Amino acid sequence: MIILFLTILAAIGALLGGYVAIRSRNKLHIAMSITSGLILGLVAFDLLPEVFEGAEKSGLDITWAMILFVVGFLFFHGIEKFVIVHEADEGSYKTHKHPNLGIARAVALAGHSFLDGLSIGVAFQVSPEVGYVVALAVIGHRFADGFDTTSFMIFHGNKMARIKQLLLIVVAMPILGGLVSLFINLPESILTLYLGFFAGVLMYIAASNILPQAHGKKSGILSLLLTFLGAATMLVITHFAE
Repeated sequence: MIILFLTILAAIGALLGGYVAIRSRNKLHIAMSITSGLILGLVAFDLLPEVFEGAEKSGLDITWAMILFVVGFLFFHGIEKFVIVHEADEGSYKTHKHPNLGIARAVALAGHSFLDGLSIGVAFQVSPEVGYVVALAVIGHRFADGFDTTSFMIFHGNKMARIKQLLLIVVAMPILGGLVSLFINLPESILTLYLGFFAGVLMYIAASNILPQAHGKKSGILSLLLTFLGAATMLVITHFAE
């Protein structure tokens, strides 16, 4: 019962993040600045430390996780190039605005959200103490997940109805993951490899899509400060969880 309750809290966190992003869509460059910092902070202060810790606990060679980090980075780059080749010419490529990229981002995050809920359940299989710490970390960054997913889709021109549909999927996935954890016991090495892959996907999105748009010609010192604030916020959340 506690797993279900905590995954519902995680879902609410993502929903709030998406709501804030929708309300601030008229100031999207500000939202993108915050999002870029949140994603970079999530990768640096949450996902990668989890990858190294998971590799150590499971006896996995960290090289494999880092290989999947690179694969994840290039995988999303490949998706982006595929969408561009089939939907646009090289001139429009420079704008990096394609609705299917927003959808791909949401689908990728839906998978990560499922793993978030699954991680909470698996952690409780270790001990209640570990379960609560993992749940706190998950709930803490779920707001960022909902926020950056919605902001990314708005930026790429997705219709609001589609954005809300995919946001609801992202919101619901932790609950589904938590329920599935009651029936399976996923090896930590598999979770570690997945986190390495997903960290690479997020790093590509932050570096090649969000940061260039957040800090374009119309941006100023405020955009830079908001990016630092987003990263610092994720640092505080992850260290508080520890």
